Amino acid sequence: MRTADSKDGTTLAFDAVGSGPPLVIVGGAFSFRRWKGTLQLVELLKSRFTVVNYDRRGRGDSTDAKPYAVEREFEDLQAVVDAVGGSAFAWGMSSGGVLALRAAGAGVSIEKLAMYLPPFVVDTTAHVPPADFEARLSALVEQDRRSDAAKLFMTQGMGAPGIAVGLMRLARPMWSRLKAVAHTLPNDLAVMGDTVYGKPLLREPWASIATPTLVIDGGKSPASLQKAADALAGRLPQAQRRTLEGQHHNVSMKVLAPVLQDWFVR
Repeated sequence: MRTADSKDGTTLAFDAVGSGPPLVIVGGAFSFRRWKGTLQLVELLKSRFTVVNYDRRGRGDSTDAKPYAVEREFEDLQAVVDAVGGSAFAWGMSSGGVLALRAAGAGVSIEKLAMYLPPFVVDTTAHVPPADFEARLSALVEQDRRSDAAKLFMTQGMGAPGIAVGLMRLARPMWSRLKAVAHTLPNDLAVMGDTVYGKPLLREPWASIATPTLVIDGGKSPASLQKAADALAGRLPQAQRRTLEGQHHNVSMKVLAPVLQDWFVR
């Protein structure tokens, strides 16, 4: 494990594995650097890249300074990039991809970016969180009711069926891992801003982000997320679109890895 210090004093834990140009993995909601799928992706990419896998603030072995602001996460990402050479490629899953994209737009030294299933909600045909969702989520986190926060995020935020979440809670090792980072869920909601409430995606800030970006979805992804990927790619000036046939939210890393390799080595 290595560490990098962000501007506000937060210490960010990361691993750098492999050889080649640095590729930073930016996790989304519930993820941290020791997540099984993330570790599998590291193994699949390390022969071509120095894969940099970090814990976002408040997760895993990273610390957290208050108050939170999305801009602090931009600074975090720049600190990690500086620690591995000053510029890097970046890959982000879900809200992690949106974080990386916003960071690139804010000047973080990301040369090229790929992202899977940006979780925008661009119309009301999809599940839209209730108006009080942010307040309820923040209240649960402040009360350290992490299990309840995780359940609320999945059901009211993501639209997962309550029965499915109930079954997940019975899988104690997995649910414990989710609970361990549930206090950071308001951060992911802040990263997304007002893009999850069923409104068409605005032109800005996306049209001003010149970083070459590959926007990926899965052929079995919900139609709402496919629309979101199309909307974002249509706003970005240097975007390419790719659909991974047969894939849904839990994308196969064996399918994803060669796509990322091809994109970043062009």
